[in-house]
Amino acid sequence: ATTPLAVAKTRIMLENPVEGQAKRYVGTYQTLSIIFKVEGATALFKGLAPRVTWITVGGFIFFGAYEQATQLLWKSGAW
Repeated sequence: ATTPLAVAKTRIMLENPVEGQAKRYVGTYQTLSIIFKVEGATALFKGLAPRVTWITVGGFIFFGAYEQATQLLWKSGAW
């Protein structure tokens, strides 16, 4: 998760309360509030570093492939 809303959504979706026990996370605002109070503001951005790394690597691969493809197309005269 990279944004507070994604963190809240994930917590709500993955919550599996013990039978007979009330759910801890009920709504988005309430979930964000609990996370902020219990774990602090940084917990709302858990997963940001891996996500940014993943996007960066994907960008390098995409642009590298794009450059190679355009060079091949220019050389072949197809472009």
